[in-house]
Amino acid sequence: MLFREIVIAGCGNPLYGDDGFGPAVVEELQKLQLPDNVKVVDAGLGAPHFLFTLMEDAEVPVKKLIIIDIADFGANPGDVTKLRPEDLPPGAYRDAHSWDLSEPLQRLKDIIDITIIGCQPKRVASHEFELGLTEEVEEAIPKTVRIVLEEIGVEYGAAINHQGTHLWASPGETTGDAGKKPGEQA
Repeated sequence: MLFREIVIAGCGNPLYGDDGFGPAVVEELQKLQLPDNVKVVDAGLGAPHFLFTLMEDAEVPVKKLIIIDIADFGANPGDVTKLRPEDLPPGAYRDAHSWDLSEPLQRLKDIIDITIIGCQPKRVASHEFELGLTEEVEEAIPKTVRIVLEEIGVEYGAAINHQGTHLWASPGETTGDAGKKPGEQA
């Protein structure tokens, strides 16, 4: 099933510095136990236009779309903001192929609740590969995960991953026996 009621899409390319923010947040979300009606997708660099276009005719109607991406909104690197499709000037949100992503979002906004979570990047490489996020943007990942969980109505502590740890645990700290589901007895 390509879509579920709630779709979380991380956009960007990890090969270009802070542009990898969206996929990095998606990687953390995929470690969590999320409700069955939630689909977390690494939309990468070129897929967002297709992803947003396909949602119009999805077999399972998408009710909520959360997009995670970098956004230059003039803040300090690592600052996070929530935007609506109406906040995107036409042509200001493009994918790697220069396709306007605000256009399909404008069409979808009347049938799907859309939230864009943008992180102010510090450095985005454009001509050479640069692996890894800057420290400021890396530190924005847990905050962004919390915002996403709030958006989908999941409490922080309820989203424990399959290893029994959570994002906010200190290294080596666990929240229970690995592999157990919440509420499962030893």
